[in-house]
Amino acid sequence: MTRTLTVTIPQACELTGLGRSTIYRLFDDGKLQRLKAGTRTLIKMDDLEGYIESLTDAERQV
Repeated sequence: MTRTLTVTIPQACELTGLGRSTIYRLFDDGKLQRLKAGTRTLIKMDDLEGYIESLTDAERQV
């Protein structure tokens, strides 16, 4: 099975349930890194998964 390395912003929104404006805010806050390939903006799956995992960890500590 092939692992997906990157996703587009619409794919990230679909996978996480986050909105487009939230994804852009995460870029601006330095919580997600954007990659550019020509005109396409990509997000590493590892970065996206790490961000989601950090939310889970924070909730456990409360």
